[in-house]
This record gives sequence, structure tokens and C-alpha cells, in this order.
Amino acid sequence: MRILNYKTMKEAFNIKIGYGNREVTLTILEDENYYKVIYFGGIMGAIHALDGDWDLINPEKVEAGDLPQYTPDLKGERLEIVLDEYTVGAIGREIELYHLDEDD
Repeated sequence: MRILNYKTMKEAFNIKIGYGNREVTLTILEDENYYKVIYFGGIMGAIHALDGDWDLINPEKVEAGDLPQYTPDLKGERLEIVLDEYTVGAIGREIELYHLDEDD
């Protein structure tokens, strides 16, 4: 696994992950020492690479800045996703692929 060097905040980028039998587009915003996961304009949480694995950051430690916390809309058309171990791993793999493509 490639070690990611965290830098100062960069531009946001989009990734797609499979969720159930659907695909979800998430916006990722790289911060100094973690990646914010943004869905429908709100921060769902943040993840970081630790000892070769991707872990969820405690939401209380995530600086939201100008973005609101993500609030599920049960009446909306969007897919309600949960940041569980599987989803965090899938997001982490897509972040790694994004950085590999960026290096080429």
C-alpha cells in the first residue's frame, strides 16, 4: 500500500463507489491530516490512512469549516449511505487510485 503524504488543503475531487447495487458519487476534500467525505453538500465524516488501513475519524475532530454536517433526507431521491468499515475501505481505495492517476 502506498503511504499518502498529507499536505495543506487541496482542491476537492470526486470519486465513485459502489453501494449495494448502485453507484454513489462523493466529493473528497483533502485536509492537512485526513480526507473529508462530502455528500450532497454536507460533510458525512472524514477518513485517514493508518498502518495500511483506512479508518473513520471521530466526527468531533473534523473541522467542518463553511460546510454543514450532512443530514439524511429520507424523503429525497438520494441514496442514504453509511460510513461503515466497508464503505470507508472503498472510499480509501478510490482515493489511492485518484492519487496514482494524479502522479502519472
